[in-house]
Amino acid sequence: MTSQRRSTAVDTLADRFSNDYFALSPMTATFAGVDADAALDDFSPDGHSARADAARAALRELDGLAPVDAQDRITAAALRERLGVQIERFDAGEHLRDLNVVASPVQDVRGVFDLMPKDTPEAWETITARLRAVPGALASYRASLAEGIRLGLTPAARQVTAGIAQARRACADGSFFQSLAAEGAAVAPALGGDLAQAAAGACAAYGELADFFAEELAGAAPARDAVGRERYQLASRYFLGARVDLDETYEWGLAELGRVVAAMEAVADEIGGPGTSVERAVELSDADPAGRIEGVDALARWMTQTSGAAMNALAGAHFDVPDPVRRLECLIAPTNDGAIYYTGPSLDFSRPGRMWWSVPDGVTEFSTWRERTTVYHEGVPGHHMQVALATYHADELNLWRRTLSWVSGHGEGWALYAERLMEDLGFLPTPADRLGMLDGQRLRAARVVFDIGVHLELPAPEAWGGGRWDADKGWEFLRHNVAMNEGFQRFEYERYLGWPGQAPSYKVGERLWLQARDRAKAAAETAGEPFDLKAFHMRALRLGSLGLDVLTAALAGEFDQ
Repeated sequence: MTSQRRSTAVDTLADRFSNDYFALSPMTATFAGVDADAALDDFSPDGHSARADAARAALRELDGLAPVDAQDRITAAALRERLGVQIERFDAGEHLRDLNVVASPVQDVRGVFDLMPKDTPEAWETITARLRAVPGALASYRASLAEGIRLGLTPAARQVTAGIAQARRACADGSFFQSLAAEGAAVAPALGGDLAQAAAGACAAYGELADFFAEELAGAAPARDAVGRERYQLASRYFLGARVDLDETYEWGLAELGRVVAAMEAVADEIGGPGTSVERAVELSDADPAGRIEGVDALARWMTQTSGAAMNALAGAHFDVPDPVRRLECLIAPTNDGAIYYTGPSLDFSRPGRMWWSVPDGVTEFSTWRERTTVYHEGVPGHHMQVALATYHADELNLWRRTLSWVSGHGEGWALYAERLMEDLGFLPTPADRLGMLDGQRLRAARVVFDIGVHLELPAPEAWGGGRWDADKGWEFLRHNVAMNEGFQRFEYERYLGWPGQAPSYKVGERLWLQARDRAKAAAETAGEPFDLKAFHMRALRLGSLGLDVLTAALAGEFDQ
């Protein structure tokens, strides 16, 4: 590590707010790798209000502090942007209708157990206590949704229907909680009875949640999926940390989709000869036995091999990679909803960074040409390089910058940028590999069009039915632009409809990352200096995750004086 930076008053405020927030949201602490508490979050209106009050108090205190250096100025700007938009979302009542298929308390209460230590009897005592907390956490969640019903702030009916199915699966025979209890009993036999009882209580609580969804929430939920311009603009700012012109971004998304499709058609000619359609090129790539993986165990081994080879090739040559950051675990997730995601290391790296693959039921075959860039996106040089490096640099970044200042547009934009970087560096050696990368880019460009078009109900191109975008037109559009099986497609479709603004943050974030790199390159050329790509990457990643407006200003040197 470099020499320790002296902590400032701004750092002290950021650290104190982080610890206060972790106390108010122990699940966030676990996700951030701070500790493995036995408590779960209070999702009630009072619990959300307490977290919003902590943010307001931190901003009031920040107004009385004078930043002493560039890092302080960046922290202050980032705190004002992040906490400010979080308070706006609270004031708008978004927490009262927090239900979707991928990132709401339905998934988070279950998912927090994936990140808890499980190697000692003491660890299983903590898990047992946390399992006992599940009924209370889900009851507090129902309280907020009930308040939303009272105020007319409810999720769309489609998300409620999906939530019922997910909650029912959580309490079915052979569910996650039952499997967790059996796993714990093997490590700590003396806890077997307590674990089974606590797991049964958690299952029952999910059953009660499903009943609440079906009997009370469903009847109040609107059929309309679109959230409208006002809610969408706030969501876009939250996920990007930047203000963008939504109409211009939508038009750019259409143009970018066209560019990517043209590139795919050119690669299809390489794969099957002139005139080969993209669909035929996909068939030929899937039929190649050299790129076929059979079974989830083989998938996990391939993920590990692919990420390890990337780490070995990039470390030193293109990134400075400290030893703790070199470790990345690639795992099959204990769920089957189709999500692929990354979780960061604990602060001391005793829990490493992990890439998770949630494989839907019945999916047993995988193609390396489709998934190679997924490993680069989630692992190296994508999320793992980004998150683990920020975690490592405790000598430069305060606790908030390392753990709580996560911005989707920054993180997902970097991960898409990383995919392109790997192509530029020669890590996609075959036309099929490049087709896979472009297929992912097509999906991300289609998301921009789908998400903004459907939620703002913009005019749809004649090729997609004309009139105004709606969910039905969006489904046909998505199916045409996603080379996945229908289970994955349906999950993605429901995800976008219930999580407005998040899906475009990938492609829009990549756009802003590329613009930042172009500006840095132009500045070097103006100064008559060679552009150092590695130096640009390391400077950017050592800032931690920032809203993209703050990142842009930081990379331009606007906080240096």
